[in-house]
Amino acid sequence: MSSTTQEIPTPDAVAFPVHQQLEAYNARDIESFVQWWAADCEYYEFPSRLLAKGVEQIRERHVTRFQEANLFGKLLHRSVVGNIVIDHERVTRTFPEGPGEVEVLAIYEIADGKIAKAWFKIGTPQLA
Repeated sequence: MSSTTQEIPTPDAVAFPVHQQLEAYNARDIESFVQWWAADCEYYEFPSRLLAKGVEQIRERHVTRFQEANLFGKLLHRSVVGNIVIDHERVTRTFPEGPGEVEVLAIYEIADGKIAKAWFKIGTPQLA
């Protein structure tokens, strides 16, 4: 009797694409950023408002944002359970009303080393 074992990814391996896309976000490098998203990924405003489907729509959502000189996502805490990564971040950016910060909970579902789905719960922006 033979048994097949399926390799279970470590939490660090699961979090790797999330870490890489945050690094690319902070570098405002759109090409590096989108490579960590699955071709058919889904991007939601929490809990269920679809904002983008597919890597090209993810790119479109971020091209203008990446032009903000002060853009930076500071990771406050990361949790990994199974194939889900939850980041608590404080994001600095330029809002229509001016520069400031906003707290974000980002929930990522990882499949095959890429971000397959993501949900973002955005706090109230605090202007500088």
